[in-house]
Amino acid sequence: MGAHSKGAARRGPAEGKPHAEESAPALDRGAVPDQGSARDRYFDTLRALALVRVVAYHAFGWPWAGLVFPSMGVMFGLAGTLMARSLRRPAPTVLRSRLRRLLPPFWCWGLFVVGAMLVRGWMPGWQIVYWVVPLGDPPGSAWGEQAWEILWYLRTYLWFVLLSPLLLRLFRLAPVPVLLLSLVPIVVLQFLWQPPGNRFGTGLLDLATYLFCWILGFAHHDGVLARARAVAVVALSSAALACGAWYAFAHRSEYGTYDLDDIPLAQALWSAGFLTLLMYARARLGTGFPGPVRMRRLDRLVSVFNARAVTVYLWHELALVLAVPLIDRCWDVPAFEAYLPLESQWFLLGVGWVLIVVFVLLFGWVEDVAARRRPRLVP
Repeated sequence: MGAHSKGAARRGPAEGKPHAEESAPALDRGAVPDQGSARDRYFDTLRALALVRVVAYHAFGWPWAGLVFPSMGVMFGLAGTLMARSLRRPAPTVLRSRLRRLLPPFWCWGLFVVGAMLVRGWMPGWQIVYWVVPLGDPPGSAWGEQAWEILWYLRTYLWFVLLSPLLLRLFRLAPVPVLLLSLVPIVVLQFLWQPPGNRFGTGLLDLATYLFCWILGFAHHDGVLARARAVAVVALSSAALACGAWYAFAHRSEYGTYDLDDIPLAQALWSAGFLTLLMYARARLGTGFPGPVRMRRLDRLVSVFNARAVTVYLWHELALVLAVPLIDRCWDVPAFEAYLPLESQWFLLGVGWVLIVVFVLLFGWVEDVAARRRPRLVP
């Protein structure tokens, strides 16, 4: 893993068709509307787009990618909607289900990453327990950093899942005030108290950054967005977007970039405004993506992305890392050197996607086993 593709993995702050009575983690499957068990292709398509954007960002390192589509905020928002729906059932049952669905794919991936680091001479301490349940950032060597740094998302997602019974109860006491106040923690951490640079501090910062998105998922599920006035929603969302963009560009010299993933407050505000408009369009206007539904192959691709979202997310950085030495070997073949764009980052992305497909075929079935479904090569 010494050869890195352009774009650091941490620069992402980086969520089966559920049974009718049980919805899956945000990285697992698509959201299901309250009116029935039919799948919501709007949310399915958003999740697929989010995954594609994450892979492209880690291949190219585009600083503007988060402004075009804040993938992680979208994924946390969809996860919040699914969690609110799941909590119609007893909380302990829901938490056990989420852990069961999330951890086996993580363990399968971790066997390879931890094994590779151990072979390279890495020796962990007691913190290796976080490779069993990632309540904190799992430790790793500098050599394998590009692979394991993406685990911040799983850690944050897991904490949101564990906190959701309490958060949902609090939200339903005063939906609108709680939703608006969910931006306060990130403001406090930005201006009033600097969190420590340890596992606790980084975890707290990521939770604060995406808290609004998660609770916005509650608001969508409970119909709060559908009842809101369009003028208020558009005005507040536009204000959040404007403040997020202003803060990112105004503090560009301080952070060395305007990349939202490196600027938590800007990320929180931009994601809040962007996701609110997306969810309001669905809740109030019935907006959807008819294109994928009408095109059978594209619709099938969206379904595969949602059924194998955990696998795609976990393995995509390894795919990009392995694409580098694979392309290096192509330079030794005269025909490849003459006719293939081996120096192009787009070619790297293409090879990366081929390897992602290979990983999905090899290990995607673990998601089926985790969800207690019949394992399938291609869902």
